[in-house]
Amino acid sequence: MAAVDRQLAAALKTGRVVIEGVSPEIDCGRFPIKRVIGEEVIVEADIFIEGHEALSCALLWRRKGNTRWNETAMEPLVNDRWRGSFAVSEQGRYQYTLLGWPDPFKHWRADLDKRLAAGQDVAIDLMIGAQIVEAVAGNAPAREAKRLLRASEIIRGDDREAALATARDSQLATAVSAFTTRENATRYNRELEVVVDRERARFSTWYEVFPRSTSAEPGRHGSFRDLERWLPRIAELGFDVLYLPPIHPIGRTFRKGRNNALEAGPQDVGSPWAIGGPEGGHKALHPELGTTDDFRRLVERAREFNIEVALDIAFQASPDHPYVSSHPEWFRTRPDGTIQYAENPPKKYQDIYPFDFESTDAAGLWQELRSVFGYWIDLGVRIFRVDNPHTKPFPFWEWLIGTLRQKHPDLIFLSEAFTRPKVMYRLAKLGFTQSYTYFAWRLHKHELIEYFTELTRGPAIDFFRPNLWPNTPDILTEQLQQGGRPAFLQRITLAATLGASYGIYGPAFETMEHVAREQGSEEYLNSEKYEIRHWDFEHRATISEFIARLNRIRRENPALQSDRSLRFLRIDNDQLIAYSKHTADRSNTIITIVNLDVTWTQGSWLELPLEQLGLAPDAPFRVHDLLTDQIFEWRGAWNFVELNPHHMPAHVLRVIRDPAEVPHG
Repeated sequence: MAAVDRQLAAALKTGRVVIEGVSPEIDCGRFPIKRVIGEEVIVEADIFIEGHEALSCALLWRRKGNTRWNETAMEPLVNDRWRGSFAVSEQGRYQYTLLGWPDPFKHWRADLDKRLAAGQDVAIDLMIGAQIVEAVAGNAPAREAKRLLRASEIIRGDDREAALATARDSQLATAVSAFTTRENATRYNRELEVVVDRERARFSTWYEVFPRSTSAEPGRHGSFRDLERWLPRIAELGFDVLYLPPIHPIGRTFRKGRNNALEAGPQDVGSPWAIGGPEGGHKALHPELGTTDDFRRLVERAREFNIEVALDIAFQASPDHPYVSSHPEWFRTRPDGTIQYAENPPKKYQDIYPFDFESTDAAGLWQELRSVFGYWIDLGVRIFRVDNPHTKPFPFWEWLIGTLRQKHPDLIFLSEAFTRPKVMYRLAKLGFTQSYTYFAWRLHKHELIEYFTELTRGPAIDFFRPNLWPNTPDILTEQLQQGGRPAFLQRITLAATLGASYGIYGPAFETMEHVAREQGSEEYLNSEKYEIRHWDFEHRATISEFIARLNRIRRENPALQSDRSLRFLRIDNDQLIAYSKHTADRSNTIITIVNLDVTWTQGSWLELPLEQLGLAPDAPFRVHDLLTDQIFEWRGAWNFVELNPHHMPAHVLRVIRDPAEVPHG
């Protein structure tokens, strides 16, 4: 009997209101959602009670660490769905949860309106309402209690018109709500979290360059001072993140030669990812790049152009890395006693030793690797591109990123993990700010629509921020190898307009480098990973002007600075893809149409969702092509478009809402 009594007691204490189906919520609250400063967190949930009793619901939110909760009233949608929102104004973490409770006054008001509409006598109902108001007055301070009691007197009074007017007054409803005790309230059983980043976490434009290839003289090893002279040009192109592959000493043992040859010649400079030599390891600079002061100066000079320097962090070591001799326990040994080098069968990377994250001194290794980030943070770096994070333990990244961001909430981490989708998503949940994607290999219309619908319309939108790269030093797709200039223009337009963040392996993309090392390979011939290159932008064909214009369009149009509004549009030609983005108030709306055929002109009728875009049906309007400065007069939902890939493979159209507006290029 005692056991039954305990169960009954527990049941009696359980709130009657049910809260479920909360969104956004990542893995039952295991991971935080992501937003940037100034964004709104819109929360929805299914909240209901038995029968027909009226409810009130509140969204509770606060900065993590604060004891006091802020409260925002939630509004009912349909089918017991409720919505509320709050804005995040600072970097760091916020928390939110939900509260729902039976609301006697709201229920009474709703029933009163129904009875009046049916012509019923409501004398008793007015007395019931007065009792509810009087009970609430007992919870209020003296001044408010006096007002509530005066309202209850009027509701009980003989002047029916005054009683009804007071009973239905919105100010009375607000006052009653403020002092209701919320008996039988249900609080959601989780406190969910939001990680709030700075704006560049959402909107960024990356340019990758090897500093050793920035010398003005062919054949000379470039330096940070040489790279400084590139900064005005990179800024003119419109990039705000300058990403550098590893800048550390490079090992000599098993050094790779040109085009990834197994044996290096005496002049071969090796791969920057084979980190470590007699000069030092992950906290040292390649001596030919310059000094610590030179690097610090580069970071400061870049900021003058609104550019941040991003560093590649690759947790692996060359056989010559100081860690190999000082901490051999941080590496795995094979049965013959040699250290295990990196492999991805049948590929072998004898110039790289992976770390053993489960070594006998795992704690020492983890702390040392975190200190690598700390070293570069102290030199002014706030953005890191992390090489192959999917080959390191998930708990390591959650601990490392979490502890670093406690002290430095402005840090941005880009995950370079071309791996299985669930692994990529897990890394994003664990704390990576942005993530590489499969964009480079999504070529066909249905692939692009399916993939970007998943990224922007599904649960991933709340934790996975895509960063789109049409090429990297490791990725030269078959389309870029064979498609010529139209392919390069097409891919960068897609990257820059589908994604709020994108990047290019800069010099190679600008000059449309497209020759592969061998047929069927995505490796560049004469890859810069293994040799110093000299980039001559004055005497080679480039698409630099197009890139600069595209990046200017991105900066001037807020619609392109977020991924949440991306919607694909109907266009009846599989070689044409169309989509729109807009700001919340529709003041900036961009429609992009891209010809996916790099050879032939393609045309079709485009259907616009006029209501969604805030356009009147059958009314004429204009669109301004920001790539060519052309103005098109359109009317209604259906309009014809045609694109010649050899002239311009895309339209990036801004909807002109004000007839008096004069577009400018």
